[in-house]
Amino acid sequence: MPQGTLLYAQSGGVTAVINATAAAVMQAARTRRVRVLGAHDGILGALREDLIDTATLTPADLKALIHTPGGVFGSCRLKLKSLEEDREKYERLLGVLRAHDVRWFLYNGGNDSADTALKVSRLAEEFGYPLTCVGVPKTIDNDLAVTDCCPGFGSAAKYTAVSVRECALDVMAMAESSTKVFIYEAMGRHAGWLAAAAGLAGGGRNEAPHLILFPERVFDEADFLARVEATVRRVGHCVVVASEGIRDAQGRFVADAGGLKDAFGHVQLGGAASYLAARVQHALKLKTHWAMPDYLQRSARHIASRTDLEQAQAVGRAAVDCALNGQNGVMPVIVRDSDAPYRWHIDIAPLDRIANREKKLPGNFIRSDGYGITAAARRYLGPLIAGEAFPPYAADGLPTYVTPKLSAVARKLDRWEN
Repeated sequence: MPQGTLLYAQSGGVTAVINATAAAVMQAARTRRVRVLGAHDGILGALREDLIDTATLTPADLKALIHTPGGVFGSCRLKLKSLEEDREKYERLLGVLRAHDVRWFLYNGGNDSADTALKVSRLAEEFGYPLTCVGVPKTIDNDLAVTDCCPGFGSAAKYTAVSVRECALDVMAMAESSTKVFIYEAMGRHAGWLAAAAGLAGGGRNEAPHLILFPERVFDEADFLARVEATVRRVGHCVVVASEGIRDAQGRFVADAGGLKDAFGHVQLGGAASYLAARVQHALKLKTHWAMPDYLQRSARHIASRTDLEQAQAVGRAAVDCALNGQNGVMPVIVRDSDAPYRWHIDIAPLDRIANREKKLPGNFIRSDGYGITAAARRYLGPLIAGEAFPPYAADGLPTYVTPKLSAVARKLDRWEN
């Protein structure tokens, strides 16, 4: 049995398939006879020495986690600053790792998490502590650099495309005497990948979504209103998909919630769809409804993509292999080999090519008028939502998700106060 333990933690917004990654990590580590600890509430739990002994999770628990949304160990939004600014936290973290003989650290998250894993690896090197740090990709925003796509995105994209198609049929049925304009808000602060996925709901000029608003394009209210009005005249109704991160010509978020910021220091966005709906109703006098699916789009395991599930498991297994092979400061990434048939494989990339970098929607994925997606975008997006991975359902008609009982590891250090 290899000496030492492996610590796995989840970070940032969870996804429909992040638990599938967690299960894959634990299954792969058990095969290699490596003990796995889980950090309760991500890096915050690691700092607090609030650790979980995953050995108490049965094979049946791990199997059930594969089809359960959320984050089994809990996640958090805690951004560690530079080694100089947050050195006390990093040294506390290293102390916890030493106390529990952690030799491998796997951090499952997005850009900020990749940065944290990289910094921890550098600190361990500075102190001469034998630690291998591996980032594990996850984000529904699909904005991680290097990797072709991110586990979690495919399922959120599938939910988005299906929801927009279904809502469009509802609006079309009622448009004659009721709602003329429907606005759906998709997550995406700086990158319009989820908004673009909504474009898969229809293909023709008169098929919904009729207008997509991307954060990569400046929002021009006058032009937007004119296009809504023209679409209603032509089609009878208009379905709009807006990314939460759309900005005006001055760079201001349309959905800026009064300047509030989250724990990562990001401006908290407060509802682009509601703002747009109010503007449409005021300027065009058209009955308008809006929806902000918010957490629904990232937690909808009942409609997960089979591709996404397979990739979520693959990066978990690859992360364990990287760690135990001593590949420090890296992340397993997805490489696309072909669109049709869709083929992909896992490669390994250094964290310094990923941390704090943001992959935005390419210009050739956005239609020339700025309000839709291109054939290139469809070729990229289509395979990512392909296939179904339904959870088992109980007699009561609800999916059988699991919330396993977790056993805490005894603390060895003094309590830490933030």
